[in-house]
Amino acid sequence: MTSKIFRSIITASMSVLVATLVIITGVMYQYFGSVQLSQLKDELSLAAVATQELGESYLEDLDSDRYRLTWVSQDGNVIFDSHADIESMENHAQREEIKEALLSGSGSSSRYSSTLTEKTFYEAVRLDDGSVLRISVSSLTAVVLVLGMLQPVLVIALLGIILSLWLANRMAKRVVEPLNGLDLDNPMENDVYEELSPLLHRIHVQHLEIKNRIQELRHKQDEFEQITANMNEALVLLDNSGRIISINPSAKKLFDAKINCIGEDILSVDRKQNLRLALEEAKDKGYAEYRDTKNGRDYQFALNRIDSDGNVHGIVILAFDITAQVNAENHRREFTANVSHELKTPLQSIIGSAELMENGIVKDDDVPRFVGRIRKEASRLVFLIDDIIRLSELDEGKDMPREDVSLKVISEEVCETLHDAAKMKGVSLEVTGDDGIINGVRRLLYEVVYNLCDNAIKYNSYGGSVKVTVAENTGEVLLSVQDTGIGISPEHQDKVFERFYRVDKSHSRQSGGTGLGLSIVKHAVQYHHGKITVESEPDKGTTVSVLFDTKA
Repeated sequence: MTSKIFRSIITASMSVLVATLVIITGVMYQYFGSVQLSQLKDELSLAAVATQELGESYLEDLDSDRYRLTWVSQDGNVIFDSHADIESMENHAQREEIKEALLSGSGSSSRYSSTLTEKTFYEAVRLDDGSVLRISVSSLTAVVLVLGMLQPVLVIALLGIILSLWLANRMAKRVVEPLNGLDLDNPMENDVYEELSPLLHRIHVQHLEIKNRIQELRHKQDEFEQITANMNEALVLLDNSGRIISINPSAKKLFDAKINCIGEDILSVDRKQNLRLALEEAKDKGYAEYRDTKNGRDYQFALNRIDSDGNVHGIVILAFDITAQVNAENHRREFTANVSHELKTPLQSIIGSAELMENGIVKDDDVPRFVGRIRKEASRLVFLIDDIIRLSELDEGKDMPREDVSLKVISEEVCETLHDAAKMKGVSLEVTGDDGIINGVRRLLYEVVYNLCDNAIKYNSYGGSVKVTVAENTGEVLLSVQDTGIGISPEHQDKVFERFYRVDKSHSRQSGGTGLGLSIVKHAVQYHHGKITVESEPDKGTTVSVLFDTKA
C-alpha cells in the first residue's frame, strides 16, 4: 500500500510540474507575443508619419537590427527595404498583409520559417499616396524557447522530482502509519481517519460473526471429540491423500499410533496389505470392509468414502471389536460338532444293539444285557437333550419367575437326591452353614448345586467326602462345594466350564456325564449376576465357590 501511495503522489507531482511548465511557458509566450505586436504597431505608426513627411530619406537614416521596414507601391513593387536589395525582391502585391492594407488601410499576418524555428509577425499600413509601409519582426517559437531553457528546466524538474520524492515518501508514511497501528482485534477502539469508520465498523461486525462461528465450531468439535473419545469403536478420519485428520483414543490403541500422529499417512501407521487394498477399494467403490486380528483380538474394519459435490474429500475408517462374536461363532461351530458327536455315539450303540437283536445274533440269555444297554444310551440321550435345552434357555436370556430361595434347603434336597449315587462310591455328603436366602430362579439354582455336587461325587475317590457350605455376609451369600477327589490340574481349571470340555474323557465316559453340567452352572450363575471360582490341586480335591449378591 505504501508503494502505491508513493507512486500516486509522485505521478501527481510530476504531472502538476509538467503541466505548470507547459502552462507558464504558453501563457508567457502569448503575453510577450501580444506585447511585441503592440510595440510593432506603435513603431509602424511612427514610421508611417515620418515616411509621409520625409520620404525615403527617413527610412534610409533608420538603423535597426530588430525591425525590418519595407515600402511597397500600389502595384506591389518594393520601393525600399531596410534589410534586402530591392532589385532582387519579388512583387509583394499578393502578400496577405499588403493586400489587406491596400483594401482596408491596415493589415497583419504571421509566417513560420522553413525550419519552423522562427515566426515573423507583419504589420502594414496604407499611406496617403496609396503606397504601403510594412514593418516586421522575427521571434523564436515556443518549442525553440523551451529547448533553449532546457537546462534550467531540467534543473527545476530534478529539484521538483527530489522534492516530490521526499514529500511523497513522507506523506505515504504519514498516511500508512495510522493504518499500520490499527488494532483490528478491537476495531471500534481505534482513533483514525473518519473515512475509515465504515470499514472499521464492517470489520467489527465480521469479527463478531467470525467469533460466533468459531465458538460454534469449537462446540461442535468438542462434542465430536467427546463422542469419539468415549467410543469403544476405533474411528479414523483421513483426507483425500490418506493422511490422518482425526483419530480417537480407541483407534490409537488399536493401531499402536503415536500420540501426535495427526498429518501422518495411515499406511505409515499400519503397513498391512489388507488396509492398503481396502483403501483403494473404498476410493474406487465407496465402501470396503475386512477382518483382521490385532493385539490378540478380532476386529471388523469398515471404510466409507466421503463425497461432496462430486469430489472425494476423504475416507472414514471404523473398526469394531468382534472378538465375542467370533468366539461365539467358534463356540457355536464347536458346540454343533460336539452335539453331533455326543448324539451320534449313543445312537450308534442303540442302533448296533438293535440290529444284533433284530438279526437273531443275540442269545436269549444276553437279550436283557442288550436291552439294558439300549435303555442306558437312550437315557443318556434324554439327559443330553435336556442339558442342551437348558443351555439354550440360558443363552436366550429370557426372564424367568423369581422367588426367595434358601441355598441350604436346596443343597439338602440335592444331597438327598444324590444319596444313592454317593453311597455306591462310598462318598459321604454333608451340608452346613446358614440359610442363604437369595431372590432367584429356583430351578436354575437347583441345577447349580446339583451339577456341582454330582461332579464332586463322580470325580471323587472311593471313601471320599463332599462338603457343601452356605455362608451369609452383608449383602452376599457364598456357596462352596468341597470334595476330596482327583482334582484338576492348573492348565484345565479355566476351561472346565466350557461346553463338552472334559479333563479325562475316558473317566467321563465311564461316569456317564454329558459334558454340559459345568456350562449350565456357569450360565446359571451369570444369570443371577454371581461369580464362580475354582481352587483345586491334583489328587487332593477341588473347591468350587459361588458368590451371589443379594442386592443384584
